[in-house]
Amino acid sequence: MSIRVLVVDDHAIVRSGLRRVLDAEPDIETVSEAENADRAIFEAMEHKPDIVLMDVVMPGKSGIEGLPGLLQAVPSVRVLILSMQDDPRYVRAAFEAGASGYVLKEAADTDLITAVRAVAGGERYVHPTLGARLLAAEVEERKRAETDPLSEREREVLRLLALGHTNQEIAKLLYISVRTAETHRAHIMQKLRLSSRAELVRYALAEGLLEGPEPSAP
Repeated sequence: MSIRVLVVDDHAIVRSGLRRVLDAEPDIETVSEAENADRAIFEAMEHKPDIVLMDVVMPGKSGIEGLPGLLQAVPSVRVLILSMQDDPRYVRAAFEAGASGYVLKEAADTDLITAVRAVAGGERYVHPTLGARLLAAEVEERKRAETDPLSEREREVLRLLALGHTNQEIAKLLYISVRTAETHRAHIMQKLRLSSRAELVRYALAEGLLEGPEPSAP
């Protein structure tokens, strides 16, 4: 039985190239395509794929933002994120949102096929290079946790809050849901025992979190 794949990317030429790579394998079949996260839900409900191969950066919702809705509509599907982003934070955000795998667009065709088969088989997949970076980031985060009560993601949220961003804007910038952004904010206030935005800003200034350029939405 073939592994049924739905390809989601906003560039038709990319979808075409991925389809050629996937369909060249005897045990993999591309059953449909979608150009954005919302269309992916419709196509997944219609074609019932085993795997959704989803790009991160797309018009409207990002692939990570679209993950919860997709998994709610088709709980049996497994999502393999395909991204140009090699930052461990994106990998962590993808798995937090429900992804089963993360592979880089620059990866070789054989890596993509390996990832599809691994995820279809119930495994979680991260490209070895990314896995090493993710592990290093987690080790560094554990070291910092010994003296800092906030996680790396909470520090990111704290910085954006102190810069004046709303929960909605933070969700967009970090590829997380608004509810997750709200939860991070609540945990930050609780851990630091803060009760107002002014106190939050003072803490961020004292920690040097407001240094550097302000992030922009994708």
